[in-house]
Amino acid sequence: MTKPGDLPTKKTIHELAKEFPNKTYVELEKYRDADRQEEAQRIITQQENEELKEDQQIKSWEEKHKTDAYYWQDQYEDAKQKIKELQSNLDRIKKENNDLYNRIAQLTEQDLQKARESGL
Repeated sequence: MTKPGDLPTKKTIHELAKEFPNKTYVELEKYRDADRQEEAQRIITQQENEELKEDQQIKSWEEKHKTDAYYWQDQYEDAKQKIKELQSNLDRIKKENNDLYNRIAQLTEQDLQKARESGL
């Protein structure tokens, strides 16, 4: 008889007592506990195997895509260089724009001053 969630190979103390009538209750418990320990070890081994498979898949994927990583790294470096160049151009244009604005402001100020002096 199995409990819900138990594997069909697990046996209850009652079933073990029927199978081994000459054994004591303590001996039957030891037998049942040994089965549990064996199953626990099997589960741990399965989990370790699954982890190893996942690690192998990840390494395989990394090896497969290593060249892609180098390609994208080169693309990134090229884009970074272009951004630096564009930023320096933008800074230069902003400076020229400010200089022009200041010159226009001076010209307007001079015209205003001349108009005031002429009596307008």
